[in-house]
Amino acid sequence: MNRPRRRLHLVRPGRSGPTGPRHVFRRKRPPSRGRHLLDGVLLLAGGTGLLVGLWLLTERFDTVLLVSRAISDLLNGLARLGAGLLQLVSVLLLVGLALLALAMLVGGLVRLVRAVLAPAPPKRRESAGLRS
Repeated sequence: MNRPRRRLHLVRPGRSGPTGPRHVFRRKRPPSRGRHLLDGVLLLAGGTGLLVGLWLLTERFDTVLLVSRAISDLLNGLARLGAGLLQLVSVLLLVGLALLALAMLVGGLVRLVRAVLAPAPPKRRESAGLRS
């Protein structure tokens, strides 16, 4: 039953712990010259390949027609989206007006019922000193 108690150690900045100093913010080694050369060659090859592919694509398709058709489809879609949003806003406005009308009807009905069912206010007597 007698287990040895482990003591708690507080971590204090600047001091080494049980495993040595912590290296949290170590500086990275800069990449070597060979790595830079390899990155540059790969970027040049990828960019050249993409440009050649796009150039071949323009020979197969009429790109002006393709672009104009895409723009036309985009504008038609935006026009439909705008019309749909306008219709949705108009429906929401009508629903809001209907709810406002119902709230006004209920409020008016409640005030009428209170006015009819409320007891008459007591009559005030005027004091004799105020009469002229």
